[in-house]
Amino acid sequence: MDAVLTILKSKQPSELLVIGLALIGLLWLFSGLLSFLTGIWILFLRPAKNLRRYGSWAIVTGCTDGIGKGFAKELAKRKINVILVSRTQEKLEAVASELSAKYKIDTRIVVADFTNPGPALASAYDQVRKLVDELEVGILVNNAGMSYPHAQYLHEVDDKLISDLININIEPMVRLCKIVIPNMIKRRRGAIVNIGSGVATVIPSDPLYSVYAGTKAFVDQFSRSINMEYASKGIDVQVQAPLFVATKMSKIRHASLTCPSSDVYAKHGANWVGQEVRCTPYWAHGVMWGIIYRFPENLFNTIRLGQNVDIRKRALAKIARQQKQQ
Repeated sequence: MDAVLTILKSKQPSELLVIGLALIGLLWLFSGLLSFLTGIWILFLRPAKNLRRYGSWAIVTGCTDGIGKGFAKELAKRKINVILVSRTQEKLEAVASELSAKYKIDTRIVVADFTNPGPALASAYDQVRKLVDELEVGILVNNAGMSYPHAQYLHEVDDKLISDLININIEPMVRLCKIVIPNMIKRRRGAIVNIGSGVATVIPSDPLYSVYAGTKAFVDQFSRSINMEYASKGIDVQVQAPLFVATKMSKIRHASLTCPSSDVYAKHGANWVGQEVRCTPYWAHGVMWGIIYRFPENLFNTIRLGQNVDIRKRALAKIARQQKQQ
């Protein structure tokens, strides 16, 4: 150390400045390399957890198509029995039959229309509660959700749609978490996956989808908060924030590198269960998150506003054409 101090004292101020800047540059490069290697490990090399360690049963909501159905299939592949929760009896029965036949697992179905609070929905929650008491439910995937039919300014959004967005995207998640947590605490293990959205977690704003984005921001904060409440009890709570996925809700028909199919996303999503509390599991979305994070926020907001205004314009033009044809 004395030798180093002697050398430094012999240097001119300009030389010390160069040395200091060089050290800062090396630290910056090392930090960047470490972040890059960590990202490679997390996105491509890290092994998935054995999900059966949480329990032999899982609950998946919104499971008759899209990400929810993809998750149900992915869990079934891993020999986890599934309680399927959605609003259409026929679709539930079809998915249950498919999973049982293809993956040789047990299923249960619960019909629940989250847009219609009342005795029927209360009965559905009671059915779930009874199943949770009877079966070893170790995983809950809260996927049920809805968005706008197209981009709209807030004053244009129908009051019923606002109620439905809140009733579907928020309340079932909270209620089902409350139902499953007590037994998870008793067993000291469990995993809860709440499907959020990149519009609330990855991008800084989503104008013309404000209510949807707001409900997904609730999902994000709620998930991270209850993770802190129950991590010491052996319960892993996670919010997954996908960007675009080719589903009916997103109205994207064709999958691509940056917009995976629901099955592809669900495979990545299942591999991330029990890992980081907030994540976007699909690797391309992770790369996009890193890029967006470094983008000037005001510029991104302006671009996003322009995109959504254009979506609104095209949707209104399509509606006008359809009305003329009637």
